[in-house]
Amino acid sequence: MSADPQGDEQAVANPLPLFYRAPEPLTAHRHGDWRLHDGDLSFAAETPFVPIVAGEIAAAARDYPVVFAAGGAQPIAVLGVEYENLFVEDGRWIPDAYVPAYVRRYPFGFIRTVNPDGFALAIDTGADRVTREGEDGAALFDADGPTALTRQAMRFCEAFEGEAAATSAFVGALVAADLLVDRRADVTLPDGRKLGLDGFGIVDAERFAALPGETILDWHRKGWLGLIHLHLSSLERFPALLARRASRNEASAS
Repeated sequence: MSADPQGDEQAVANPLPLFYRAPEPLTAHRHGDWRLHDGDLSFAAETPFVPIVAGEIAAAARDYPVVFAAGGAQPIAVLGVEYENLFVEDGRWIPDAYVPAYVRRYPFGFIRTVNPDGFALAIDTGADRVTREGEDGAALFDADGPTALTRQAMRFCEAFEGEAAATSAFVGALVAADLLVDRRADVTLPDGRKLGLDGFGIVDAERFAALPGETILDWHRKGWLGLIHLHLSSLERFPALLARRASRNEASAS
């Protein structure tokens, strides 16, 4: 895998990932005079979940329920209910709560291309922070090529992509061992309405306990056992999530 902000890459048409409206491979030819403004996290305010990678599960599980997308595609952090992220207030993540890497890397990311290497650094040209006009904000390129901002974004996205590959191996093992089961959470909102949260999976504790010894040893060596225990313990955070929803509703009503 490689990514070159200086090269021209052609993106393969794919469904747009969460948050992204108009992602393009980042090139000096196309974006040489574009800039990135300071901004807040309002783009995530209506997102009740975000994908995370395996290396984040320990940090995310302290604040959020960690579940798996339907079909075992990837772990996700549950941030709220309906179309509300309960951890973003006035455009800022609440203090001391973990901000997932998927949120922190935006508006950058990697995009799949027709190049055999597969990926290029991209930027969401539809993001509010990205502009091609004026002198405010940080430049993406200068006379020497990618600026420090762009190089930092490249390193962050490369690390994220590496973690995503490791996460795929972890989740693939869970699926192969038939440990993931679909679950639905039926909750009562503070206003009395009933809400069903579905489309997610969890590790079946009984199947997990019945794994053969050689699998347990192998997963221990890979660090996967701890991730499973963290995932299971994080499910106890659903009541706290609903309590946060109730507290927010009370504050807005007062």
